[in-house]
Amino acid sequence: MASKGAPASPPTRALDSVSGISRKGLESGTVTVFGAVIIGLSVCAPAYTLTSAVGPAAQGVGWQTPAIFLAGFIPMLLVAFGYRALNDRMPDSGTSFTWATRAFGPWIGWMAGWGLIAATVLVLSNLAGVAVDFLYETLAIALGDPGIADLADNVGINIVTCLAFMALATWVSYSGMTSTKIFQYITVFFQMGVMVWFILAMFFFADPNPNTGVRYTPELSWFNPFAIDGLSAFAAGLAVSIFVYWGWDTVLTLGEETKRSKGRMSTEGKAAMILVAILLVMYVGTATATLVWAGVGTDSYGLANTSIAENVFAAISHPVMGGAAILLTLGILLSAVSSINTTAISPARTLLAMSHYGALPASIKKIHPKHKSPYVALLWSSVVASAFYAIMRFLSEDVLWDTITALGMMVCFYYGITALSSTWYFRKTAGREGFGALCLKVLLPGLGGVFLLFTFVQTTIDSFDPAFGSGSSLWGMGLVGVLGVLVLIIGVVLMLVWSRRSPAFFRGQVITRGDDSEGADAAPVFDDGIPG
Repeated sequence: MASKGAPASPPTRALDSVSGISRKGLESGTVTVFGAVIIGLSVCAPAYTLTSAVGPAAQGVGWQTPAIFLAGFIPMLLVAFGYRALNDRMPDSGTSFTWATRAFGPWIGWMAGWGLIAATVLVLSNLAGVAVDFLYETLAIALGDPGIADLADNVGINIVTCLAFMALATWVSYSGMTSTKIFQYITVFFQMGVMVWFILAMFFFADPNPNTGVRYTPELSWFNPFAIDGLSAFAAGLAVSIFVYWGWDTVLTLGEETKRSKGRMSTEGKAAMILVAILLVMYVGTATATLVWAGVGTDSYGLANTSIAENVFAAISHPVMGGAAILLTLGILLSAVSSINTTAISPARTLLAMSHYGALPASIKKIHPKHKSPYVALLWSSVVASAFYAIMRFLSEDVLWDTITALGMMVCFYYGITALSSTWYFRKTAGREGFGALCLKVLLPGLGGVFLLFTFVQTTIDSFDPAFGSGSSLWGMGLVGVLGVLVLIIGVVLMLVWSRRSPAFFRGQVITRGDDSEGADAAPVFDDGIPG
């Protein structure tokens, strides 16, 4: 074997004898179920997510917005079963990258990891954009000067403020998981409390929409996805819906850092199931409440008004909450800022894993000796997301709307691969454990994976229409389609370049391709004697 660090051979490290999976120097035993749920809520950021997604979803499916959020939950639940099974068997910070490599080999595994990283870069830029909007909105309300809110429309000020938010969030993440958890506890409880208040106000307490003078009564058709008009509208709405649930899998990237569970399900597996249930109630409830108050008209507060689509709550917060609107804007601001911080957890740990296994340059895998954070990977995530936002802000005034749709495409791509990884990895052993295991490890994840990959293909085709999304176009094609395909092409090019520089991973010499029949009776055990 070549010396440690030589690019042509697997790096020297403690290996699981079957798979090649190994630890990466992260601090173990620091995250509980409760802590993981809080981090997951912070990543998903319900307040930020909903103000960004309700408008685009309603633009596509109208009164069926709650239905599309319900429809989006179903594949997420199916995928979650596969994630849980893979995590219980192979807990690894690389998640999609590591699992897809084990199931389908290094090339598909690398692209699954790239899909996760690309999705996170897209959402980090979107988060920063929303944070900028709500910072100046909050200052405008606090200082009684509506003109301050217009500062967010100044491209230069917007970009500089965005970079400041990214720098702050990177510094907090750099300080390690302990400081990250404390910061998230405060912001999550505040935003969830304000959102509950906002939902109840739209349902019961606020005056009706001043433009319509009515508060609409919920109908069963609002929750019926089959009432959506057309496959393209359904696929576009579903891509946005999947965006709102995206982020729950971050808790599974903490598999090497959570406290060991005494039950059959891992700590991070329990947290993921709890998190998905909370999100379902929050998202469907908020979508319904917003329809009840705003409707889908084209008036100044209606959800069919394209001018408010990318930031609905900024438009309706004051008529709904009056003087307390500043609490909602502050809640969304904190939601976005804290989510920038925790969202960086997932790509940083995926980059860490890819570097650790030789799929990316070795310099990326460095762990801070004091904070135990993958600080080089964090910096790369932050820098690339900041640069991407700055470029997109110049290309499109509706950058927030377009990145949400492109993000949904990327999420469908790598979630679909991950779900099918569970189906393929457990195909030989799940049946021996009973029908329940066969469903939860093979059949249901497979169904979810196929559904998501179909949605990815359909949305990609539709997104090349210049009218798709915000209507922004580049070279005569829809900006969303160009953005999504360009991101994947960049991934393929980088993969091919690195495969020539460091071929060991791509030859299957680092993480071996296999399935659960190789070692179904025991989880990986590393050289420190701690089960994976």
